[in-house]
Amino acid sequence: MATSQLTASSVTASARNLASLQGLRLSTVKFSSFGTLKPGALTSRSFKRLVVKAATVVAPKYTSVKPLGDRVLVKIKETEEKTEGGILLPTTAQSKPQGGEVVAVGEGKTIGNTKLESSVKTGAQVIYSKYAGTEVEFNGANHLLLKEDDIVGLLETDDIKDLKPLNDRVFIKVSEAEEKTAGGLLLTEASKEKPSIGTVIAVGPGTLDEEGNLKPLSVSPGNTVLYSKYAGNDFKGNDGSNYIALRASDVMAALY
Repeated sequence: MATSQLTASSVTASARNLASLQGLRLSTVKFSSFGTLKPGALTSRSFKRLVVKAATVVAPKYTSVKPLGDRVLVKIKETEEKTEGGILLPTTAQSKPQGGEVVAVGEGKTIGNTKLESSVKTGAQVIYSKYAGTEVEFNGANHLLLKEDDIVGLLETDDIKDLKPLNDRVFIKVSEAEEKTAGGLLLTEASKEKPSIGTVIAVGPGTLDEEGNLKPLSVSPGNTVLYSKYAGNDFKGNDGSNYIALRASDVMAALY
């Protein structure tokens, strides 16, 4: 998560470098291993390996945040605290949410002489890029302030396979990794090659040229494509299938 404070990257702290945190207001720092802690509550024995993350905290006197330009304010979906089997997850094992509800949008952006409104509306359920935006905490809830272009797509159900990509995004069902070598040896999970081939499930409406005209994407649902190996955002469907959402520019070829 890129933010103006500590969420640009996770900071690992130990008893040895605890002094480097003295400049922080501890009342606004959340420790993922312990929850929210009060000043003076920690000793050097409390630290073995601790991840520190901080969000911009909006003072209570401010009751709303109005995004500017093409920015969007998203109320972050709460992290799952249990597995499907009902087992409580420790904070460090909880998956970082990549979705939420749009609660406010900016006035849009200008391309050339064309003024464009935001393509997402208040109330929409969206999926966004994993490390996008600035985390903001106000009214007792976590929010994310990000550019509209960082929103991957709309999701109206609880299954990622129903994602509706926005802009130049392409949504792909990833092909299964090879289970065996060419000589017939079974591969372990760790040694399986990460696949970079899949079937296009859905595509966004396209990109805008310098005059604000829409240019459709060159791939279509049903196409089998080869894409950049480390591009995009990975997702797991309810059926166990793997999916990836990436930009059209990361799709390198169509396979026939």
